[in-house]
Amino acid sequence: MSTQPLTLPEPPPRAPEFGRESLIVCESLVRIYQTGSIEVQALQGLDLLVEDGEMVAVVGASGSGKSTLLAILAGIDAPTAGRARVGEWDLLAMSRTDRVRYRRHTVGFVRQQTASNLVPYLTAAQVVDLPMAAAGVGRRARRARAAELLEALGVADCADRRPAQMSGGQQQRVAIAVALANQPRVLFADEPTGELDTTTSGQVFEALRHVNREFGVTVVVVTHDPEVSGQVERTVAIRDGRTSSEVLRRTATAENGDTHVIAEEYAVMDRAGRVQVPREYREALELTRRVRLALEADHVAIHPDRS
Repeated sequence: MSTQPLTLPEPPPRAPEFGRESLIVCESLVRIYQTGSIEVQALQGLDLLVEDGEMVAVVGASGSGKSTLLAILAGIDAPTAGRARVGEWDLLAMSRTDRVRYRRHTVGFVRQQTASNLVPYLTAAQVVDLPMAAAGVGRRARRARAAELLEALGVADCADRRPAQMSGGQQQRVAIAVALANQPRVLFADEPTGELDTTTSGQVFEALRHVNREFGVTVVVVTHDPEVSGQVERTVAIRDGRTSSEVLRRTATAENGDTHVIAEEYAVMDRAGRVQVPREYREALELTRRVRLALEADHVAIHPDRS
């Protein structure tokens, strides 16, 4: 009696890895802080992708989790759960030594407080030299790199000045030079224009745009300033520890040759299929605990629960 070989069904194809080609990947990212007996969830399953060479603004109300996100991506803080990757670095699996290497070579960071970015007794040239010296770069290469960066950021005349001899805008542009000293792939800036007036903010933001274009550095800026966030092609809004919406901007040309910017806002659906409905929509339609969903031919409708 012959037996037929058992044929097993082929397994379903594996879904492609989320963000496999992206430079920055956050998937279901969670950060919980413990304060005594109280747990604070700063991030509650956040998803985010940033492509190599992008310049992205991250916005959100105070306490939304945007600065926590930036601190994690910059290697200053560690996530509680989820997945976070920048380049080849898994931010949940880094040792202390890895974290030092990551912060020294892969990312640069600019803080809101201008004074905390610099050293009071060092000149601009000396403070740009500092991270390169720590990384073991030769003296001649350090000097050339510092001069190049200060020139590119429009503060070459500050090379021999200490912070007290510079304006706030000059200090922040020198801080950007410090962050770029070791040629990082990503520059993170946390409210870099928060202490500056409108004119100076524009100069600092233009400096960030310049390094994004000319040096090919990916730039992620946390800001509450709509004038700043409106100058990038992509703005990501965070609400209650999750990405809630994105605004994408593109330049269009009219028939008469004039150009104008078109901004389109999209709600963000996370990996679990959740979408945050804006408050004004919820209030207008009195959407509360339960809603009805209806699948139409080309869209999904949301109806209030009238029962």
